[in-house]
Amino acid sequence: LTFPLLLVTFLVSFGSSMLYGYNLAVVNSPAVYIKAFYNSTWSRRYGHGLAPGPLTLLYSLTVSIFALGGLVGSLLVGLLVERYGRNGTLSRSTLLVLLAGGFMGFSQELGSPEMVIIGRSITGLHSGRCCLGCEAVHKIAPKNLRGFLGLVPSIFICLGVFFAQVLGLPELLGKDRFWPLFLSVVVVPAFLQLLLLHCFPESPRYLLIERNDICGATEALRCFLGTPDVQDVIKEMKEEQESLSSMEMVSIWQLLRDRSVRWQTLSVVVVNASMQLSGIDAIWFYTNTIFENSGIPVSQIPYTTVGTGAIEVVAGMIGCFTIEKLGRRPLIITGFCIMGICLAGITISLLLQTVLPWMCYVSVACVVGIIAGFCMGPAGIPFLMTAELFTQSHRPAAYIMGGSLNWLCNFTVGFIFPFLQRSAGAFCYLVFCAVCLLVALYVYLVIPETKNKTFMEISRVFA
Repeated sequence: LTFPLLLVTFLVSFGSSMLYGYNLAVVNSPAVYIKAFYNSTWSRRYGHGLAPGPLTLLYSLTVSIFALGGLVGSLLVGLLVERYGRNGTLSRSTLLVLLAGGFMGFSQELGSPEMVIIGRSITGLHSGRCCLGCEAVHKIAPKNLRGFLGLVPSIFICLGVFFAQVLGLPELLGKDRFWPLFLSVVVVPAFLQLLLLHCFPESPRYLLIERNDICGATEALRCFLGTPDVQDVIKEMKEEQESLSSMEMVSIWQLLRDRSVRWQTLSVVVVNASMQLSGIDAIWFYTNTIFENSGIPVSQIPYTTVGTGAIEVVAGMIGCFTIEKLGRRPLIITGFCIMGICLAGITISLLLQTVLPWMCYVSVACVVGIIAGFCMGPAGIPFLMTAELFTQSHRPAAYIMGGSLNWLCNFTVGFIFPFLQRSAGAFCYLVFCAVCLLVALYVYLVIPETKNKTFMEISRVFA
């Protein structure tokens, strides 16, 4: 593991994955202030405030519109990378974050809730390209480091969530007058990435395969791998280039109809959809509401939330540093099982909290367990599996399909959870519990271990 390779992994993850994590959690602590802003603006415009139902609907749209932007961004990744390369695409998407920060930062001053919603959708558009960072890291990583470097972006997602929780404390930006600034902090890491990204060469595979720039690819490999002898890697990439020239890339429809990869396709659908249907976004988006319903005193909720964020960072690091030793399957199966058990635990604790007051602390422990279980494996391994389960001809279609499902499920959970919570009460978490346990069973029965295996070896196992 060379310093340039580690540094470019850090930089790509810092400006992409960390922003994604930050935007997942940033709407949690200022929810009360944002709703009050919407209500007062509506009252000034129309002479009356919003009823609880429409207000919940408008706030749910603010939370979930981020995922619709992410869906559009994920669909545009392939086209933009082909035209501008990795560095060019990330730079252009960073400019979008600066625009979004301006919309959200001045929304209260201009009395425009629409600017908050537009800003959230634009940040989602940027985060939709988060998978580009994961894919870029995967392409430059040696085979024995694919798992480790593939999970580094998931650590930065956890760090983004943690920073949002820390900045949301009442002593920092968790106040009524600061929430627009809190939402627009996203411009800081985006601007740093924009400044530093061009200090590093473009992806070697992009330079050789897409641009036919052998000299540029050679220099990039020497920089990333820290050795002047890269001829074996160049030879392998040339063979890939020759195979791609005679290979037809399949579409999503062709991928779905291809019986030779039907189990790989189904596996990508299951693991990518389950990332969001596991309920993790409901936990991140509405942590304060969950703790409030659990009976935690309002004054202690921000600090409790920060504690859960610190634990999820530790869990993400455990997964990152053990994946090459334990493999993909044990981490993802264990993660989903822990999440399922803790989701059932939240339901039980909420049902018993009127009889046993100390059950509120069980709820906190269960939330910690859900987040820790997710960060240990399910947070990053589905992206890694999508790359490892397919050969190059099928991989782009698999990425588009997996990313689209991920964002659609993200939007669904973020939008309906407040209504599900109001209608089903404590039992709403059992839906997510069932999803987690069923997915763990599916991975155990169907998906093989992919650690240190080539794409052809993995295909033969499925066959």
